[in-house]
Amino acid sequence: MCGICVVFNIKMNNELDTAIQTPMIEGDASDRAVPLLSVILTKPAGFDVLRRTLSHLRTQTVCDKLELVIVAPRQALSDIETDQLHDFAWFRVVEIDHFRSIGRANAAGIRAAAAPVVALAEDHCFPDPAWAEKLISAHQGPWAAVGPGVENANPNSIVSWADLLIGYGPWLTPSPRREAEFLPGHNSSYKRAILLEYGNRLETMMEAETILHWNLKEQGHRLLMESEARVAHTNFSLWRSWLPAQFYNGRLFASIRSRRKSPAWRVLYFLGSPLIPIVRLWRIWIGLPSRELRIEYLFALHALIIGLAVDGAGQMLGYASGAGNARDKVANLEVDRFRHIHEQDRIDIFAD
Repeated sequence: MCGICVVFNIKMNNELDTAIQTPMIEGDASDRAVPLLSVILTKPAGFDVLRRTLSHLRTQTVCDKLELVIVAPRQALSDIETDQLHDFAWFRVVEIDHFRSIGRANAAGIRAAAAPVVALAEDHCFPDPAWAEKLISAHQGPWAAVGPGVENANPNSIVSWADLLIGYGPWLTPSPRREAEFLPGHNSSYKRAILLEYGNRLETMMEAETILHWNLKEQGHRLLMESEARVAHTNFSLWRSWLPAQFYNGRLFASIRSRRKSPAWRVLYFLGSPLIPIVRLWRIWIGLPSRELRIEYLFALHALIIGLAVDGAGQMLGYASGAGNARDKVANLEVDRFRHIHEQDRIDIFAD
């Protein structure tokens, strides 16, 4: 089935962080039902990087009820293969002037989406066939956001496990379905209307979704981890890529967290930054749901200590002097994750 293709030109106003949308529409959607879920997939580089994720999205049990929203800078539009997108109910291509960060690109996709629920996807994260169906079902409840259970797509290195445990420890399968304090960044789903309430702040909130989730909780919203909506995440497996990613993500997180905070608050968190590795090591350990994952934790312990120390240093700098160039560095590391993993990982991931 061929879906409607809508292309938006998104121009960012740097002062207000707002998006101006000029739609160019092809096709007639008058006889089509509004999709139940819009999947936002950012394409900062070539189309080949998306193929693995697209193959998993096309096998969704509710593929014909999904809208696919691809967000890409102008220079990355030319190689989009629309014949790979016709299994979805609708698809849209959202053009942005420049790829500045995953958060800003996701915000542009959210604004352009048609479904009442939006799910963030990544070119290096692969959903199980029932993923979308489980998210749609969960969002019939009172949840503002629903996150998936996470598995390791490249489990053959210590760095990969350390990256996964630091980034996704609370949601690793077989964790049970439960109400959550926060959810996996770049891989969760939201009621779109709630996100749009942030207005011009949406881009900033999407930069560090943990802060978004805390804010949603403060407003009285509820979050759910739906462990049966599973994804397999590809993690950094090269030290030379992973350690800079830890540092710059830590700095970016701290800078966003400390916005509108008093100087005294910033000094307090700056002084407390050396405790971050200890606190996070303990939190990761107590949150692991299985003996097998605790074994992986122990094998990766030295990498966890190093990675969390680097993250803590990044946060210390972020609290002291803001983001600096961290946003650009993080954006560069997020382009084509497969540059940052071992060759054997690439072979295994694309084997089938």
